[in-house]
Amino acid sequence: MSVRLFLARPMPGTVGETRRVVHVFPFPADGATSDRVTALCGDDFIPGELELLDVPRGMPCEQCLRHTPTPGDDAAGA
Repeated sequence: MSVRLFLARPMPGTVGETRRVVHVFPFPADGATSDRVTALCGDDFIPGELELLDVPRGMPCEQCLRHTPTPGDDAAGA
């Protein structure tokens, strides 16, 4: 089973420029909506604070990258 992910970074003015890193977020498994979204690194945001990205660009969040599943992760548990 694959995990659906999306990329987003804080909107300009919500944090300092050095903290506007690109985070990786999982789509909710059940399609539910929430008042907050949590990146793979554990940082959480309200949806209005984020700029959704259609392609990877900008500085990535290193913690999110460490926690991003890879295609081989599915087979590791088998």
